[in-house]
Amino acid sequence: WDWAPGVTFSFELIMSAHDSSFRCMAWSHNHNYLLTCDASGNIKYWSPSIAPVQSMDSHNGQAIHGLSFSPADTKFVSCGDDATVRVWDWAAHREERVLEGHGWDVKTVAWHPRSSVICSGSKDNLVKLWDPRAGGKALSTLYGHKNTVTKVAWNDNGNWLLTASRDQLIKVYDIRAMRELCSLKGHFKEVTSIAWHPLYESVFASGGMDGTLLYWNIGPKGNSEEPSARIPFAHDMAIWDMVWHPAGHCLATGSNDRQTKFWARNRVGSTGGLESATREDSEILVAEMELGMHVGIVIGRRGATIISMQRATGTKMHVDQERRVLQIEGTARQIATVKKRVGALLDRVSSDNNNNNDNRHDSSMLSSPGPSSSSPTKPRHLQSPQFAGQTQSYYGHQG
Repeated sequence: WDWAPGVTFSFELIMSAHDSSFRCMAWSHNHNYLLTCDASGNIKYWSPSIAPVQSMDSHNGQAIHGLSFSPADTKFVSCGDDATVRVWDWAAHREERVLEGHGWDVKTVAWHPRSSVICSGSKDNLVKLWDPRAGGKALSTLYGHKNTVTKVAWNDNGNWLLTASRDQLIKVYDIRAMRELCSLKGHFKEVTSIAWHPLYESVFASGGMDGTLLYWNIGPKGNSEEPSARIPFAHDMAIWDMVWHPAGHCLATGSNDRQTKFWARNRVGSTGGLESATREDSEILVAEMELGMHVGIVIGRRGATIISMQRATGTKMHVDQERRVLQIEGTARQIATVKKRVGALLDRVSSDNNNNNDNRHDSSMLSSPGPSSSSPTKPRHLQSPQFAGQTQSYYGHQG
């Protein structure tokens, strides 16, 4: 992509790069090369112009979920569904070492920003620390999570490790003392992505399976356990990845709803964008709204109307077609906005229907034949049993 800030987004290049779905990509620290991997165990090198340099098959053909460069960019590490972590020599394009110890799929991996230490998280609920020079044995194992570990991330200070899991928890560890600093419980669904701020070491963002985006500032000692800001349903589906701009003023998120969004802090005095996570703004409620005969109008063609309204209001919406009601999930303010918009839509549709009915009635009266000399003054179409029945049905429908 080519991004002109505040102006436009445009495609720089579109190409078919892998034979199966992408799972991860990582730029080298010097930004000279790009690594990509896919669901069939293939790893590819790319130049900055996105020209292919090298292709390698690994992890026994299993999906590869994570890639990370060493601090000097001379090596990189990968992890996959074959329950292994593999260390590679960048220049030689060959595998150096296989790190075994996880009991299930390895979902995430990250190389320490300054040291020869690798962190991995797995479906076996464990976080492991490795020294790739120590013969392939784990240095330590962290048992803090009770479900699949989805993401791990090193702070740029090299002392703090962030872990996220499907148990809806985010944990911060101080690796110097090998102890847990805090356990954060801001998400209501599994946590799917995390990213440290590039400048402020106590600030990070996280995304959830339900599309919620949270902004955290845990303080210098990790003693703040509430999110500083919350955006419910920032995306319609899971937020799979996120990354900060190097200057720290902008956050990009990618979601399973096929959208990439860019987020920035409020301007001074503005109430838009990120809002304080007060109880009124963060408590998720459920409400219903009667739709009557206008169920199809609210759904729209192929769901276009309800999807666009969800994106605009940040709510979750579902139409119960049997009961003919709209179910709304969101904050009190969001629910009020949805009801106002849907109400205006239904009023407009009802007004249009009434106008169309009046026009049809007027045109039918004008197009009916006039009375003959031998017939009574009552219009012929009202005398005919066939038309009488239709007219009665028409007026009944109008009423």
